[in-house]
Amino acid sequence: MKHRIGVFAVALALMTGALMGHGNKVHLLGTVEKITADAVWVKAKDGKSVEVKLAATTVFLQRANNEDKPAKLADLAVGDLVVIHATPKENTLEADEVKFSVPGVSNPGAAPAKPKP
Repeated sequence: MKHRIGVFAVALALMTGALMGHGNKVHLLGTVEKITADAVWVKAKDGKSVEVKLAATTVFLQRANNEDKPAKLADLAVGDLVVIHATPKENTLEADEVKFSVPGVSNPGAAPAKPKP
């Protein structure tokens, strides 16, 4: 009986940690639609366009060859695939981190697509 209670306590602690690990952060996956000096618009997987504000502290990472490499806003382009970790602030989202890759490079080990005849 003590063993079951111990296992339950450990499982409960792990689940609680997993649920609280992200706090109030928002994770947005999609494709870049528009870029300005202070915001990025992303077409989310559900088809909605979401504006995410950029801050001086926003970190940019570009995915290449299965590695995340430091990048900057100028490296980001319309059509890139993104995962943005953002903090809700008032009625907006502010990006903490923007990870992106060029379409077709998200799986660098895959064979290149053959051109259509």
